Amino acid sequence: MRVCTLGTFDMFHRGHVNLLARCRTLAGDGEVVVGLNLDEFVEAYKGRRPVIDYSDRAAVLRSCRYVDVVVPNVGKNDCKPILMAIRPDLLVVGSDWRDRDYHAQIDASPAWLEQRGIRLVFLPYTADISTTLIRERM
Repeated sequence: MRVCTLGTFDMFHRGHVNLLARCRTLAGDGEVVVGLNLDEFVEAYKGRRPVIDYSDRAAVLRSCRYVDVVVPNVGKNDCKPILMAIRPDLLVVGSDWRDRDYHAQIDASPAWLEQRGIRLVFLPYTADISTTLIRERM
């Protein structure tokens, strides 16, 4: 089973670890692939660059025991190219996206995912920690 999650993973914290550990559980003996957002995309989307640059965020993710592969998300908010390259069985996102339009966020409709055999899975969000909360504390 190949499990993919997409994100920025800035200021790596316990919430990121929880998500990736759950991805590993779902993948079993398969692969966990992280599609990592480029700095330029993060700046355009969030209005600010990540605190940690892409190469350092990628290095941290590669060192995480739950992650097998890190690939750059060069498609920006059109995630179809990266999903076609990774070809995951599961696309995993935190449950904080359950009430938002994640399909619009990644520019991939439920039908597009289904045609490619990709199932979208929402995993429990760790509510008491986030990069935003860490930024506010700084």
